[in-house]
Amino acid sequence: MTGNAPSFATLLLRVFLPFALAYFLSYIFRGVNAVIFPYLERDVGITAGDLGLLTSAFFLFFAGCQPILGVMLDRYGPRRVQAVLLALAAIGSALFGLSLSLGELIVARVLIGLGFAGGLMAAIKAITLWYPPERWGLITGFHMMAGGLGSMAATLPIQWSLSIISWQGLFFWLTGLCLVTSAILFTVVPERGVPAPQGTLRDQFRITGIVLTNGFFWRIQPLLTFQQMAFIAAITLWIGPWLRDVGGIASHQARADIQLWTTAVMTAGFALSGVLSGAFRRIGVSDFASANLVSVLFALVCAWLAFLPSFYPVAAWLLFGFLGAYPIQYMPLLARSFPPQYAGRVSTSSNLVVFTVIFAGQWAIGKVVDLWPRTATGYSPDGYSWSFGLLFILQVAGLAWLLLSRARPLLQERPPAG
Repeated sequence: MTGNAPSFATLLLRVFLPFALAYFLSYIFRGVNAVIFPYLERDVGITAGDLGLLTSAFFLFFAGCQPILGVMLDRYGPRRVQAVLLALAAIGSALFGLSLSLGELIVARVLIGLGFAGGLMAAIKAITLWYPPERWGLITGFHMMAGGLGSMAATLPIQWSLSIISWQGLFFWLTGLCLVTSAILFTVVPERGVPAPQGTLRDQFRITGIVLTNGFFWRIQPLLTFQQMAFIAAITLWIGPWLRDVGGIASHQARADIQLWTTAVMTAGFALSGVLSGAFRRIGVSDFASANLVSVLFALVCAWLAFLPSFYPVAAWLLFGFLGAYPIQYMPLLARSFPPQYAGRVSTSSNLVVFTVIFAGQWAIGKVVDLWPRTATGYSPDGYSWSFGLLFILQVAGLAWLLLSRARPLLQERPPAG
């Protein structure tokens, strides 16, 4: 497959879909706690802080292994790395189903997070290997759509499955899906004939240092990090408790319906992000400027949920899902600002920062919510107002930093306008 350019069908079936399936599963695991949290409260007796810690544990090793993952992706390729990681996710899923205490659940959740640490980064590496640079944003958006479909599956379908099997049984089924996907990746995805990375492993890690000390990287990263912390923390967990405690929706089914619609528009947002980026570009608005514009709108929606929670809350959550998907376009923009051989380390360096903060932030939201006494039905609405208000303030700070900074890309021939 290295002589002639592969066909569209080949790229779809043998490259895009296997990595998309892995990412689909990643989002199921990320978001499942937003549905099963009442069962964990009942069976394990966890608090809001415990729930935040448990859910954020997914991102602990997920974040910590990113520098190593970047080197491995650039050195050994996305096919082998992702297949091995999914086998670890399968082990973690099985342990989660067998767990009887908060500590056991956290250990299992950490393993699951480690197993899905390459869900986006391996795919971005594969995209940079197999697709031309002008298509990276478009294909990344479609890949993110697969994650959105996984988030949709983690709402009403998961709620429905709990009517016929226990939450423990659910995780045993997910274990099997992880193993099947690992086998597909290992046997179906082809290898790409590219030069092996030059230098020792120390030299490879030194490139990670170059990325992490780059001014343009740090111009974008704070805003991207705070935006993704708000987005992922809410979509993967806090939307469910918020709808119960602030929205007053007691029914599991009704909450799952709203979560389904929110993740549906998020999926559409992922799919359209690359398309909209191209449309903006055609009218003279750069990728950089369009991502900044949508980030401003997303921050305002966070303020809406914090300060006007009773004003059309379902509409607020739908906008939250759609707008929160677009700033993923910062990722291909960052990748294009470095040499192509840095692609794995650029994306994993960004993930290292993003998911370290998500781990702390998702746990911190639970701790803030726990500062107020529990109500008869759940947690105090005041805790959510303060949490989402702080998320809004952090994004405003990130936007201010981005606009005030004048750092330029490492590859000056591709500077962002705006």
